[in-house]
Formats: sequence, C-alpha cells, structure tokens
Amino acid sequence: MSSSIKVPKKLIEVALPLDDINVASVREKSIRHGHPSTLHLWWARRPLAAARAVIFAQMVNDPGGQRGYYAGRTKKQADQEREKLFDIIRDLVKWENTNNETVLSRAREVIWQSWRETCDLNKGKPGFDREKLPAFHDPFAGGGAIPLEAQRLGLESHASDLNPVAVIINKAMIEIPSKFSGRAPSGPIPSHEKQASLHDDWPSAKGLAEDVRRYGHWMREEAFKRIGHYYPEIEITDDMAKERYDLKGLIGKKLTVIAWLWTRTLSCPNPACGCETPLLSSFILSSKKGNEAYLIPSYTNGKLRFDVTLTNPTHLGELKNGFKRGMSGIFECINCGTVTSRDYTAEQAITKSLRSVQTAVICEGKNGRIYLPARYSPIPENMPTPDTHGLNVELSPNPRDVWCRNFGLKTPANLFSHRQLVALTTFSNLVQEARAKTLEDAVVSGMPNDGQGLDQGGLAGTAYAEAVSVYLAIISDKVADYWSSVCSWHSSKELIRNTFGRQALPMVWDFAEANPFCSSSGNWIAMVDWTCKALAHVPGNKFGIARQADAATQLISREKVVSTDPPYYDNIGYADLSDFFYVWMRRSLKQIYPDLFGTLSVPKAEELVAMPYRHGSKEKAEQFFMGGMTRAIHNLAEQAHPAFPVTIYYAFKQSETKDAGTSSTGWETFLEAVIRAGFAITGTWPMRTEMGTRMVSSGTNALASSIVLVCQKRDQDAETISRRQFQKELREHMPEALETMIGGVEGSTPIAPVDLAQAAIGPGMGIFSQYQAVLNQDGSPMNVHDALILINREITDYLSPDSGNFDNDTLFCSSWFDQYGWNAGPFGEADTLSRAKGTTVNGVRNAGVIESGGGKVKLLKWDNYPDGWDPQTDERMPVWEALHHMIRALNTKGEVDAGSLLARMPEKGEHIRQLAYHLYTLCERKKWTEEARAYNELITSWHGIVSSSHDVGHRGTQNDLFE
Repeated sequence: MSSSIKVPKKLIEVALPLDDINVASVREKSIRHGHPSTLHLWWARRPLAAARAVIFAQMVNDPGGQRGYYAGRTKKQADQEREKLFDIIRDLVKWENTNNETVLSRAREVIWQSWRETCDLNKGKPGFDREKLPAFHDPFAGGGAIPLEAQRLGLESHASDLNPVAVIINKAMIEIPSKFSGRAPSGPIPSHEKQASLHDDWPSAKGLAEDVRRYGHWMREEAFKRIGHYYPEIEITDDMAKERYDLKGLIGKKLTVIAWLWTRTLSCPNPACGCETPLLSSFILSSKKGNEAYLIPSYTNGKLRFDVTLTNPTHLGELKNGFKRGMSGIFECINCGTVTSRDYTAEQAITKSLRSVQTAVICEGKNGRIYLPARYSPIPENMPTPDTHGLNVELSPNPRDVWCRNFGLKTPANLFSHRQLVALTTFSNLVQEARAKTLEDAVVSGMPNDGQGLDQGGLAGTAYAEAVSVYLAIISDKVADYWSSVCSWHSSKELIRNTFGRQALPMVWDFAEANPFCSSSGNWIAMVDWTCKALAHVPGNKFGIARQADAATQLISREKVVSTDPPYYDNIGYADLSDFFYVWMRRSLKQIYPDLFGTLSVPKAEELVAMPYRHGSKEKAEQFFMGGMTRAIHNLAEQAHPAFPVTIYYAFKQSETKDAGTSSTGWETFLEAVIRAGFAITGTWPMRTEMGTRMVSSGTNALASSIVLVCQKRDQDAETISRRQFQKELREHMPEALETMIGGVEGSTPIAPVDLAQAAIGPGMGIFSQYQAVLNQDGSPMNVHDALILINREITDYLSPDSGNFDNDTLFCSSWFDQYGWNAGPFGEADTLSRAKGTTVNGVRNAGVIESGGGKVKLLKWDNYPDGWDPQTDERMPVWEALHHMIRALNTKGEVDAGSLLARMPEKGEHIRQLAYHLYTLCERKKWTEEARAYNELITSWHGIVSSSHDVGHRGTQNDLFE
C-alpha cells in the first residue's frame, strides 16, 4: 500500500461476529424456495450470508483501527462502536432479511459513512471521490453468490469467469435484472389461470420473473401439443387389478406416469449362455413404509420379464444389491449366474454399447405412488429422430469426475435416451419461438423493437425478448439435469435423483426417465417455478455486468473492491462437468451471445484447476495451478482499490492437528502463493456451512468449509527482519488481537474455540507477511510452515493459565489435566506438582475439585460436581472450579442457570472464558473429542449466558465479565 494513502483498518481485519455468520450460513443450506442457488446448478457456491458479511466487513472501518480516522479512540469506545457494527451483521446475515430494505439500508449507510471518512483522509487523491462508491469485482465469479451480495449492498457489481456457463449464471443474477428492474410483465396469462396476478407495481425483477413464468407455461402447452402423446397415461383394467389390492379402486381410471424405470443390459460373458442380462443394482422400487414395492426379474424361453410385487420377495436375496456383485460394473447373469468382470462390462459398453430395457412405471396415485410392470406402458413408436447437433462433442477424459466415459457414455448425446432427446430438443427449440413471441408481445405493450440485443447493450424490446429467453434456456438446463439417463430413482423418498447428486458425471446402471408433463420431481413447470422464485429474489437494484475473462490477465479489477472464491487446487473439475449444461445452453443462446458460445465445449486449457490428465502428471498439474494462481492473485494485488483489503475464500481441507497447531500442506502452499503474489495477509476467518456438533469422531476440529483470507498489498519498500524480531513482534501484538477475538465487549459473541486456532493465524500472518522476508539464523528466508509453528506457539502461550493471573489451584489442575485428563495419577507426582505451583494437594482437595486417597489423585469431572453450589459462600474458589460448575449448569439446566451462576461471580468471567479456550485447545490436540465439546459449547453459549446474568442482575462493575 502506498504510504501516501491513509486507510483506516477495516472491521474484517480486526474482529467479526463469526459464530452468528456461521450459524446463518448453515441455516441457509435448508432454504430452497427463492434461493439464488436454485436458479441454476453450480458447484461449491459460497453461502449468501457469508458473502454479504464479508463484503460489508471489508468495506467498513474498524472503530479501533490504528490507521487514520479512528486513531486515539479508547478501547472501551472502540468496543462499543464495534458491537454496533456486529449487530448490523447479525441482522444482515439472517435469511429473512435478505431483501429487507430497512436492514440493507442501515448497512449501506454505514458503508457510505466509512467510505466518506476514508475519502476525507485522502482529499484530492485519485480514486477517492466521496460521492461515488468504488465498484465491486469478483474475477472467479462461478455461481455468482459474491457479486450478487455486493449488488445487494448497493455496489455496482462486476463478475467475470472463464467458464461460459458461470458467465450466464452471473448475467442472469446481476446483469439482466438490473436492466429491466421495475418493468411490468407483458406475456400471455397461462390458459388455466383466470387473470393475472394483481400488482400495483413490479419492483426489482418481479415483472421479469412473471414473464418468464408465463412464457414457461406457454412452452409447456406448446410442447405438449407436439410430444405429449409420447408420454401416455395408463388406464387401470380389471385384469391389472386381479392380483393387486391397491388397484381395485382405480379400475377405469387413467393414471399419469411420473417416471419410467430402465435397466441397462449386456450379453452374458458365458458363451454357453449369452443371454441379455440386466444390470440391475437394486430390486427395491419403494422402501417407504406402507408403500413398499419390489421388482421381480425373470428370464424364460430367452425373454426377460419384469413383474412388480408389494410383498418382500425373499427368494431374491439381498434386495438392495440387485445383481451387483462388488464394485461398479460387476454383475451376476440372471440366467446362468456367471459374474462379469468390470473390464468385460467396460469393454462391451465401449465396443458394442450397452442396451437398455424398461423395467417398471411409476404413476401418480391418490394416496401415493403406484408401481406397475413395464409392459403396462409400452414405448411409443415412430418417435422422430432428434437433432443432436452440438451434442456429439467428446466429454473430457477426466478419470475422477467423468465416470460415465468408462462405460461408453462419451458424449452429451450418449447421456440421454431417445425420448429424453426428443423432449429436450423440443423444449430447446421452443426457447427460440418464445423469444420471437416475447418480442411481439413487448412491442404491443409499448417497448420498441430497436434491434439492439443484450450483447449490444440493448434495453428495449429486442433485448427484453432475449432476456426472457436466457431464463427459459436456464430452465432447459435445469430439466436436462433431471432428464438424463444417469438419473436414478430414490426408493426411500420416491422421487428422481438428478444427474449431479454429487460433483461428478456418474455411471447409473438402472435409470429413471421423468415425465416432463407430470406434477412430480423433474417436471417442466416445477423448474419454471424454481427459476422464477429465484429471479424474483435477486436485488436488481444497481448496475451489474458479467463477462468472460481470464483472472490472470483481466483488467476489470482496477480500482474496485475485490472479493473472490477461486478454484481450490483439484477439488472440482468445473469446466469438465459444465460441458453437460453448456451444450444445451449453446443451442439456445449462441445467437444472443455468439462470442461467449463460439467454442463447441467449455474452454479448459486456461482453467486454474490441477488436473493431472491435462498436464501429464500430478507434479506438472501442481506447477500449472500454483503458477497460474500466483499470477491471478498478483493481478488482483496490482489492480484492487487501495482503500480496501482483498478477501479470498480458500476451500480448507486435509487438516491435521498436531502439537504445532492446525496445519495443512495445501493451506500452507496457498498462503505462500498469496504472499509471493505481493499480498500481506491480515486476517484468516473460518466460514462454515457444516456445523453439526462442530466436532468429529476423530477428535479433530470440524473443518471449516472455507477460510477467508484478508489481504492488503504489501509495501514495495517493505524491510527484512530477523527471526528474533518476528518473535518479539508476535509477543507484543498477538495478545491484543487475541483479546479482541475471545474477549469482545459486553453481550458480544466471542469466537468459538473450534474456530480460534484458524482465525488467530490472521494477525500472526499479518506480521509475517508485511515484511519482504523473515530471516532465520542461517540467513535463509523463513517459510510459511515455520511461521505458522511460531504463531501457533504464541496462541498456546497466550491461552495458557501460566500466562495470566490465575490462582495456584487452577495452575495445578490445568497441568494435572494435561498429563492425566480425568484419570487417576500417583499422589507423589501430584504432591511435587502442587508444590511447584504454590499450593498443596490437600488445599486443592479442600477446594472441591479433586479426589485424593489410596495413593492416587484424580480430578473431578464437571458432572460429578455437587448441585446447589453458591460461589458467594465458597471460601476457596479456583477458576477451575468456577468453570466446571458453569459447564455443569449449562449442560444440565441451560443458559439461564449458567447465567444466574455467572451473575454471582462476575469478576471471574474473563478468567473462566480464557481457561475454557485453553482447555479446548489442549483437548483438541489430544483428540479428546467429548471433553473438547464441553468447553467449546460453553464459549458458543457465552452471549446467552451473559444476557441471562444481566436478567438476574450481577454484582460488580458493568464490564467485570469482559475486562
């Protein structure tokens, strides 16, 4: 950062209400209707709550910052101001406040206030116009959560990505809605509806969303006229009901089919048999209690037959395995029992292609699903040959993510049955017709046909018609996810699993074919509704633009606020997987965006993912990734607006918890790349989307879904320091940073112990990375790994009871716990240790925290502490005892009772909290999962406990609990 620019520290560089953000991010995973993730599938999106909080915190000045505007403010004043900002974030991250203008306006006002304060410190300098906020840019925009939330916070939002599918998703979320915000719909009301929805106005993108809904219904009606007869209903006859009690009341009625079930087949490898054997992976059609159904396959006189029974066919053996006999591709012949090898199955699939045969049909019933044999619904004849132009490109030979290639499904066209291709091409063609109809209706409503499309920046009829067709093309993509031959039937939930149930193109042996015109999972209208609800939920309040660009060479970031979620090493093959969607999107949108869809498949050569199959080896793939990522991050460091830190999400995994602290080879390598790119790292915040119990059975901390790195451009004239000087600065500055994280102000939520180890790395790395180099004693530059060891050591020292004003009994208990946990140890050792800590075994026993007898000493566990304890009458009360009584009260009676206890000893609050952090860290490293959970839960409940203590009324000064 240039020394001539004065920039206050940002909130994200100092403190965050991390637990509130993480709780909201977890809750968001259960939100479906209206969530932007339902607009179009994308892999590994960031939660909106996290993205919104991060952008806000990186733009807002920290009240206690030592740079510029807030210099000289007392700690108490800074804490109180910071807590007000925390309250804004707590409201901001709640899902129900996503479009709450009162909450959003409050956040936007604070952003503006901070910006003007910063401009006042830099009057007359380029880029500091107090009347215009800097724009925002995400150069790895992907699924678009981050640019969307920047726009929601009132920023002009720019998104770029190399992947055309990602670009379209971002256009659909931030660019197109802002062009047509507030426009009333002009499309035809669906024929089954009496009148249009009554609205006085159509704010944001709601009018556009309504038109997408109307034309989506029009497409369904048109498609049904053309191909509806290929999806016939099934009439229940007397013969069908003779042996099926569940069909008795349905005789004469026509049932709509939900899905047709198929199994792939191949020729038995036994030359003496050679039958067409089904590759069934399960005989269970439904395991739902009260509606069980099973498939009974048989082979008689050279013919396969499939029947359906509602009673358990025990003679078939392990029903959930079908004919599977081991790993994928190994099956037993239905006729002779010969078991195929995986190689044989793959060879047959590739050289001769797997065939498929229908096994069952599933219908909509009055009280649930109706399962029938396939022969009741014969395949329609004379279906047209679908136009597969553009669908015959090769899928990437990605051995990890594109499994279907191993068994002959090598092109997108191979992933669909004949009837599925007929349906998808029909709807794809109707997108073009819908565009023409939208234009006609828009002109009638008063929008001129100026011939200027979206790609030319148009805002009138032509562009509006193209805008509607973009969303209709997205809906076509969504149904393709449910209409492929690698979709399976979920027997317990009785619905179709989509293609991308995981981050891979799988191989499915028995697949489910959805009915586009039914009302169950995967139908066209359901996808229309999902898309329109998501579109209606986007802000559309500020200018937005999405472009295709390589992050390493783009110039879009210049003078912009930057937050981004780059690909993590080899975690997801985005380009390889998105070919599935690209080919369908290209059919519908190439005329609208000719440059974006100029290639037959998604560009892959420049994609920053470490794929060994592309680069020849794992080592070369790693070199490509790290080199390219360093260039991309350097590009950000050079261009980003100097008034704001850059925030980078890192997908944290492969964590190891050792004596030196939490580390990861991938994590350390990524930090090295960021530092080499010219950044100093001033914050590391764990963002979670998987909370659960926050602990895993192995005893290690539950991994964060991602770590947010907070980065500032390092001064070009940064000096070099020695290892000793680095350690000195850690000792001087880390305690204050840790105190802010775990202490906070009255009523605030401290960072949970499970998150502290990762968050506390931030200020330590801030010291390390601000220098050109830290030199070891031999003159060699210290690497990130060694720096992390020293940083973690400082964290441990700070949290250790020996570093504070803890009583001697607590010092003894802490050391004894470190050695023996809750187990008994020799009295002689306890006697020696107690003397060293300035106490005695008898004294500690009198305090009520140990048992001593028979030559053994043992700490009492919290659940063995007596009920009815009163700290105000306890004549010998070590912090150790107070802490474990608090844990007992919380776990047996809840926050109110724990708060009541704290109210009677407010002067112990700070020490109780610090000891809990220390003991959590100790337990985590020793892999004592249950013990660690108790300390973590006390801290995560601290806000509620303190609130309860004030409800009761504690004695002492207002800040006794925190200072």
